[in-house]
Amino acid sequence: MKTIVALSCLLALAAAAPQGEPIPIVRQDSQINPDGSYQYSYETGNGISADERGALKNIGAEEPALQVEGQFQYPSEEGGNIQLSYIANENGFQPQGAHLPTPPPIPEAIQRALAYLATAPPQA
Repeated sequence: MKTIVALSCLLALAAAAPQGEPIPIVRQDSQINPDGSYQYSYETGNGISADERGALKNIGAEEPALQVEGQFQYPSEEGGNIQLSYIANENGFQPQGAHLPTPPPIPEAIQRALAYLATAPPQA
């Protein structure tokens, strides 16, 4: 039984191994500054690219916060490009991209109720 499991694992590993030619990196740049800020970017031969920059930001707290901004893109299986841009800071990770899901619209009855509640006097 152990032999069958080991053989299955080896077969799965061989099937998962990369096939074909290696993908070249056509552009690569990075910089780290003495103040801790940084930036990097790269592009591969198959259409993947990314860039990011980050720096410490004074937010009025005891410790500064790191703010990172960047974007990446890659070709989709349908032939288009998937692109995502983002900001990550003291407010969390905030991605933006046309492919990201969006929430459904708020039903009209709920919108009316919220508008009414906003104008109603507070209850004690």
